[in-house]
Amino acid sequence: MTTEQSGTTGHRPGAEPRPAGTGAQNRPDETEKAGAPSSDEAGSAGGSSVEDDAAAKAAEARDEPADNTAEGGDKSATGTAGDEPADPWSAFGPAPEPALGRARRAVRTVGRFLAHEWTLAAVAALALAAAMTWPTLRYPRHTLPQDYWDPSLQAWQMAWSGHILRTDPAMLWHANTFYPENWSFAFSDTLLGYAPAGLIGVGPEHAVLRYNIMFVLAHALAAFGAYVLARQLGAGRIGGAVAGASFAYAPWLLAQAGHLHIISNGGIPLALAMLARGHGWSLRYGYRPRRRHAGWAFAGWLVAAWQLSLGFGIGLPFAYMLAGTGLVAVVLWFVRRRRVRRPFGRRLFLADVFGGLAFAAVGAALAVPYFRVAELHPNAERTLGDIGLYSPPASGFFTAPAESRVWGGLHEGARAVLPWHPEMTLLPGFVLYALAAGGLFFSVWRVRHRIFLLAGVLVTMALAMGTRFFGGRFTYVPLFDYLPGWSGLRTPGRMMLWTTLLLGLLAAGAVTAFCMRVRELAAERVPPWPGPWLRLATLLPLALVLVEGLNATPQPVVPLQPAAMRTVDGPMLVLPSSQNLDQPVMLWSTDRFQPMVNGGSGFTPRSQAQIREATVSFPDYASVDYLRQIGVKNVVVLRDELAGTPWEGMLDRPVDAPGVTREQVGEAVVFRL
Repeated sequence: MTTEQSGTTGHRPGAEPRPAGTGAQNRPDETEKAGAPSSDEAGSAGGSSVEDDAAAKAAEARDEPADNTAEGGDKSATGTAGDEPADPWSAFGPAPEPALGRARRAVRTVGRFLAHEWTLAAVAALALAAAMTWPTLRYPRHTLPQDYWDPSLQAWQMAWSGHILRTDPAMLWHANTFYPENWSFAFSDTLLGYAPAGLIGVGPEHAVLRYNIMFVLAHALAAFGAYVLARQLGAGRIGGAVAGASFAYAPWLLAQAGHLHIISNGGIPLALAMLARGHGWSLRYGYRPRRRHAGWAFAGWLVAAWQLSLGFGIGLPFAYMLAGTGLVAVVLWFVRRRRVRRPFGRRLFLADVFGGLAFAAVGAALAVPYFRVAELHPNAERTLGDIGLYSPPASGFFTAPAESRVWGGLHEGARAVLPWHPEMTLLPGFVLYALAAGGLFFSVWRVRHRIFLLAGVLVTMALAMGTRFFGGRFTYVPLFDYLPGWSGLRTPGRMMLWTTLLLGLLAAGAVTAFCMRVRELAAERVPPWPGPWLRLATLLPLALVLVEGLNATPQPVVPLQPAAMRTVDGPMLVLPSSQNLDQPVMLWSTDRFQPMVNGGSGFTPRSQAQIREATVSFPDYASVDYLRQIGVKNVVVLRDELAGTPWEGMLDRPVDAPGVTREQVGEAVVFRL
């Protein structure tokens, strides 16, 4: 180790002595390479990780004299002519540790990994997700959470993305649904980030199984991501667990159980945690240059890009949040540039540049088909009137959805007065409210940070109210008018995601301070060990948060795939057709992905509406001729679904058009045009 690497005032004979006080702490590039934590970082978010242990050893090594190898243990043990004699007291020292073989080193490394905090947190998040979403995994091939409409659509989305990437990636955005429309995969959020899962398995049964597995994993990632973020910001383990549980299992999210693109939010806190760690920043300890790590920052940008690929419904506000944070960081650097010459270092700067470019490139690539859809289908764009229909009143923040096991029945009357309660029941949890309120007065966060968190809670609540908060003139409407893509967001209440995360961080600060106080009281005991009641008291906030997150979500059985869907070629039309009826039909098409008129999304294309209207009189000559003109070859009629629809009684009509054949295939009737 050279003198420059050691960062101390020690030097070899003949070497030029270094001035006292010059070391790694004054040289940003060297501290970034070392990555060593300072002595005041005990108990911080990353304090227990393997990287932190390695960094601590590196710092320890820099405190040794630079000529340690020349004058240390080797020479004292052996001694050579002309050198100092061996230390006679070395025989009384501890025996050197035996050198470990490759196999034992591998076993030790695996053991450390399995016992690492993040490994244990990930395993706990998976186990908790399986328990909190139960009975999703009871019959994972046959049932779907909440209903079989939107989940069927999203199960098809994952299946389509995997299928088309395996067969013809160039046709990704031109799905087999909504025939003859193009860009139909961009008619709603795509869950494209789950495409690797779509590569495994074929058919409706595998699609349902895949959906249920990803549903549980999404909850696990949300809890793990929020836990990691709270720990990185400086919360204790139990405080981080409260933040993770409250973010993943807030009561209002139970109403979103049928919307996997909303449940899949764990990439947001995880990316923020990685970016904060990479920049050596935490809420509790501030900016610590020795904690910088360009790799973590770049990984954070990649996770953020992956989160964006799951959908713009929650990804777009996240993108604008990152852009705003980056702008604030640049302004702060400009203001403080004389005090801190290079606050980030070259590596971290390059990681931010290339990571930010990767994030922007993913966002731009995903935005192109959506802008194309908006151009081709003006009716797909939302209006302020649409936003008003889904804007919740203030009472929604204290109302739980019907899927809440604890509050669902008690809040039935409150839900009845809400215009559209599935998107207006926004209760994050009364326990979370109480813990966050306590965190304003008793917390490990500094007072100014508590104020910033409270301001974020209030601002995001105002945005979640849409046009209900003074008409949205100073909150939602400016974003709707001036931010590109914001007008495509239909439900302002989903901004509650950010409110929940901020409330969880406030609660984590309070719980961490509470646990510290318990440890102080335990230290005063003789012997200094907390009793069972004190230990249980630290877990009480976490237990209460989890109890409020218990679900009563229905698990309906998915309708069986008609045999005709496995044999009939496309382009085809399945009747009856409507928004809800078409979504299971999309799922049934995952065997062959034949082109079909049917499809369900956030809006109805004019061509699809015209086809439905023209076929009400099917199978008369006019409707058959119209279908032939647009290229439809087969019509599948689901006999058991006709009652109560405009197509009721169609099977009793004669076939007027020449060349049309009729065939019974299972429970369906197939007309070949």
